[in-house]
Amino acid sequence: RALRAVLALFEIMSGLRVNFHKSMLVGVNISESWLAEAASALSCKAGNMSFLYLGLPIGGDPRRLDFWEPVLTRIKNRLSGWKSHFLSFGGHLILLKSVLTSLPIYALSFFKAPSGVCGLGVRQLREFNIALLGKWCWRMLVDRGGLWFRVLAARYGVERGHLR
Repeated sequence: RALRAVLALFEIMSGLRVNFHKSMLVGVNISESWLAEAASALSCKAGNMSFLYLGLPIGGDPRRLDFWEPVLTRIKNRLSGWKSHFLSFGGHLILLKSVLTSLPIYALSFFKAPSGVCGLGVRQLREFNIALLGKWCWRMLVDRGGLWFRVLAARYGVERGHLR
């Protein structure tokens, strides 16, 4: 009941409405039975920590290859729609630019782009990626007490004062 009351207050204060059919309740450090009961009370689905949000995986380890599998599959599916082996080098470049620019930009602000993707004049991707990652480096230096830093430190560990 408390969850439903909080969400009702959110609806009143923001003017937005929660669509419970599209919503998913994800629990961290709670029992599966409580999560299932809460999801049932809210008339939504119960989920686990590994899910896609705006096309990107959430809740996994970005250092593992299987974390990136949904993103790679999505790119491969988009590229396979074209008969790319009949395209010239310029055609390949245009296709690559189209696929890369349609991916969420915020992904580049969290993860280092693969080195094979950089170059080819694709929006100076490497420099753009480094600039976005630099924002997090700056935050790490000036806001070490912030919740986001504590979460990352707990997840990845700290070695000699730096995140691993």
